[in-house]
Amino acid sequence: MDKAALRKHYKALRANLSPQEIDDKSLAIANRALTLDIWQHQYYHLFLPIVKNREVNTEYLLHILQGKDKSIVLSKSHFDTQTLTHFLLQDHTELHTNRFGIVEPKDGIQIEPKQLQVVFIPLLAYDTDGNRIGYGKGFYDRFLAECPKNIIKVGLSFFEPETTIAAQAHDISLDYCVTPTQVFRF
Repeated sequence: MDKAALRKHYKALRANLSPQEIDDKSLAIANRALTLDIWQHQYYHLFLPIVKNREVNTEYLLHILQGKDKSIVLSKSHFDTQTLTHFLLQDHTELHTNRFGIVEPKDGIQIEPKQLQVVFIPLLAYDTDGNRIGYGKGFYDRFLAECPKNIIKVGLSFFEPETTIAAQAHDISLDYCVTPTQVFRF
């Protein structure tokens, strides 16, 4: 399947998940993520789920990071430039949902991509080589290109990998993908 067909297929698979299944699978993903050798770092970039798109609920990972006293960074999307600005999540950080259903900080202490050490990445599909497909706007590829070369990239998925996804030169692959049943290392 080409990327457009894969996007459609995985959106349909997600649409068939009940809220309880999403919650159960999201908890399993967070628990499985605890087995990764990534918890010694300080700066973790996390996405908050687009609920209407039935994304992985990262609330469980958020609680793990808070419990480990890590610095959590969230992004604000700029659709006019297709870029992200990153802010430190603090107790007083005001969050809002933008017109696309993305929960993001209004403002705060800005964190540069070069400061990040681990990034959790939303995706629709991925393959056995760590290539991933998002929504097709390239936000994360542009963002990851600004990060340190040794940043740890962790995808989160309800599903198993595809055999092959045609990658383009600007695509940045994952180091790991965590599913409810296992961790894939690339």
